[in-house]
Amino acid sequence: MVITPVLLAGGSGTRLWPVSRKSFPKQFVPLVGEDTLFQASAKRLSGDRYGAPLVMTNADFRFIVGEQLGKIGIIPSGILIEPAGRNTAPAILAAALTVAQTDPDGLLLVAPSDHVVPDTEAFGHGVDLGVPAAQAGRIVTFGIAPTRPETGYGYMEAEGAGEGPLVLKRFVEKPDLANAEAMLAQGNFLWNAGIFLFSARTLIAAFETHAPEFMAPVRAALTEAKRDLGFLRLAPEPWDRLPDLSIDYAVLEKADNLSVVRFSGHWSDLGGWDAIWREVQDDHPAERGAVTDDRSTAIDCDNVLLRSQDEGIEVVGIGLQDIMVVSTKDAVLVADMNRAQDVKKAVAALKSKGARQAESFLRDNRPWGWYETLALADRFQVKRIVVNPGAALSLQSHFHRSEHWIVVSGTARVTVDDTVTLVTENQSIYVPLGAVHRMENPGKVPMVLIEVQTGVYLGEDDIVRYEDVYSRS
Repeated sequence: MVITPVLLAGGSGTRLWPVSRKSFPKQFVPLVGEDTLFQASAKRLSGDRYGAPLVMTNADFRFIVGEQLGKIGIIPSGILIEPAGRNTAPAILAAALTVAQTDPDGLLLVAPSDHVVPDTEAFGHGVDLGVPAAQAGRIVTFGIAPTRPETGYGYMEAEGAGEGPLVLKRFVEKPDLANAEAMLAQGNFLWNAGIFLFSARTLIAAFETHAPEFMAPVRAALTEAKRDLGFLRLAPEPWDRLPDLSIDYAVLEKADNLSVVRFSGHWSDLGGWDAIWREVQDDHPAERGAVTDDRSTAIDCDNVLLRSQDEGIEVVGIGLQDIMVVSTKDAVLVADMNRAQDVKKAVAALKSKGARQAESFLRDNRPWGWYETLALADRFQVKRIVVNPGAALSLQSHFHRSEHWIVVSGTARVTVDDTVTLVTENQSIYVPLGAVHRMENPGKVPMVLIEVQTGVYLGEDDIVRYEDVYSRS
């Protein structure tokens, strides 16, 4: 029996701000190790047990998903684009209906794409344990054997303390410390990892019984979906009618055919900077609990996390205790380690004051490469633009700005109205206001240029696209 992995890759990860933001959340960042969390999850759910993965994401991340899977040599069976975030229930039902089109009894393994599970074989053993129950019509969940009285996770009560699959008696909301300690001592409570194994037929039947209001809109969103390059865009109108609910609330807490497999291996959802501290501390025990990276230095510090995401910024801590400091090019977080779960409050506060740093980076990823803002004032902006080999920006024009391009590495093929020019290193070209233009990289190495924009309005929405190989409107 080949299992279809379903990777959920649409979250925003606000508790790991400023490294994780809405425009580029934590699942796409290499927070621990060289792979991103998304890549590590895809690798974990590959091999003989599994078929090609099905990815659920949103339009902003579709090219990131494709690029990161391509870098690790994994070809997905499909990338479904949700028109809007509606939590996990609609996304998982859409995945089940997709698999049911070819195999109603096919098994799906649904997993978040931002968790850390280093022991792939131990996890695979847990999946193997759950397969017979899933084939018999059970919805199998995976519970993590707790190692501490954690108040930041939901729990599940199993009927017994064995490996499983065991009957799942009930879900428990995030507890206070006293209840977490009591559940840890009892031995049959597990952390809810949000990982599920079931057949397409079983899950669809569960929705028909417990959450029938989801069925028609999700079916319509799939039926009316549009192919877009290698993606499948779910139809927005029916999707917008869906409730915003997790799979737990919509179905699982009402179902009576739940089982749980106990996983005793290492697991983390990296739900805050304290979790990053624990993860790195476990892998590389440091003197007095000071966790640093190559651009950070701790002097006489106890239980601190010092991290710099920018090569040009050195972070130094002296005499600190229970403090986390995370620096990026445009923001710095300083907080008590015990307030890690409150980082999302910082994001909300920044949004309320209109700060760009709440959700966006200076660097913006595009399907053709990326750009970053180097300087921004009322009437000019300077960007560094990197275009991948063989990639091309859209054929476009602007109402409010002109542009001056200076190539600093590689070669650009530049179209300005009816003229096509090859611009090489140390050469420049001017794009007048209103000119129809395009930039391409015909070479085999990344092309880098500096763009100077001048005009009364410099927003990214001042783009009129005439042609685009990435089908952006």
